[in-house]
Amino acid sequence: MSSIPIRIPTASIYEELASARTTPKTVTSIHEEDGSILDYTERSSDGPSMPPHGLSNQALPMDKLSRAQLIAEQYIKDNKLLKAHEELIRCVALSKIIHGDGHWRLAKAFADLAYSYLTVRGLPVQAKQHAESAKNILLRGVDMSKSVEEKREVLGTLVTIYYTLGMSHLLQNNGRESYVSLQKVQKLIADLEELQEKTSVLGKISDKDIALALGRSCVLQEKLSLAMNFFEQAVKMVISSEGDSSAVLIGIYREMARAEQMKGRHEQAIHYLLQAHSICQAVYKKLSEKAAHTGLLLAKAYAAAGRSEYNENTNKYFTESLSVYQIVLGADDPQTQNTRVEFSKWLIQIGKTQEAYKMLQEAVGSETEYSETVAEMLSIMGSIHLADGKIQKGYQLLKKCLEIQTAVYGSQHSKSKETQNLLTALQKSGASWE
Repeated sequence: MSSIPIRIPTASIYEELASARTTPKTVTSIHEEDGSILDYTERSSDGPSMPPHGLSNQALPMDKLSRAQLIAEQYIKDNKLLKAHEELIRCVALSKIIHGDGHWRLAKAFADLAYSYLTVRGLPVQAKQHAESAKNILLRGVDMSKSVEEKREVLGTLVTIYYTLGMSHLLQNNGRESYVSLQKVQKLIADLEELQEKTSVLGKISDKDIALALGRSCVLQEKLSLAMNFFEQAVKMVISSEGDSSAVLIGIYREMARAEQMKGRHEQAIHYLLQAHSICQAVYKKLSEKAAHTGLLLAKAYAAAGRSEYNENTNKYFTESLSVYQIVLGADDPQTQNTRVEFSKWLIQIGKTQEAYKMLQEAVGSETEYSETVAEMLSIMGSIHLADGKIQKGYQLLKKCLEIQTAVYGSQHSKSKETQNLLTALQKSGASWE
């Protein structure tokens, strides 16, 4: 998912677009920050030219808006979501020209663009900004007495607004604000049911999505029992519509396991992760990155339980996950290396320090790689040597670790300072170095 933000249309752009209705030789463009252009060309200085939308040179803004909306819908159907996002920017600009600042149709255009920033661009800050713009327009007062059609459109727009706000807050770890917005979504859906319009509005936002988001917002607030209630609702909805082997359940079971782990209920967490892993292996096959990931989560869950009778299963899932990552991604991939680190930490925890050291030594090798994971590997290896009384070897590994930490984090980062302090203490200790 691209992280390059699209510049928000400004008042000057609206003015330029408006002037295009009366000034045929104006060329108006909205520029993205990567240098590409969303062209609104009316006519070039060299003579007539056809706009990319296939409209005539004298097309009115309303025609352009209708065309942009149709193109956006088609791009969404074709899964060309970045192109659809560009059309939604056009829709905001043209809706402002046609309907003015206070019309619900402008609010709808802002809401659709906000949802696109959330789901297509993955930019919660921009999504929240546009959703707030849409909400503020509607809060000024909208006459909903004209027709059921307009009431449906306005309520649907409000669903999009508050869902987008809820998810934007969720992505920014604002649990309470997320929960408040998502509860408003539930209330609006109830109103839509009274109009018998729920199905037409919830095409892009499902009951399952709302329940799952509410559960996640409760986890952030540490309301874990309430979170589990929402997750269980989401599971029932998925099973009733897609069956008990749906890939959608993988993420939900992982969320449920996380909530159970936060409650200290490790057996229950393992139960949900076993279900997630089973579905993952069936849907994506055993030799897949997704199966390796759920296997790693399962290994860590067994390890977190801290029970010796789980050691065999912990070792099994760590070994399987590491093996799959090596096959699918390669030995030097960050995911593979991170799995080695987690595996080694558990081996040290159960007293198998030499086995842990050998595993990390194989991963580090002779090449110098500047990454967080390699620094952590060197830190663990150095600590193992120090614990065995091999001060010289430990010191050299920690010195290399500090070099990488300084390059990756900077000298003032807490990890760099911690390693530097340890090295300084070793120098001053007067211990006999091997």
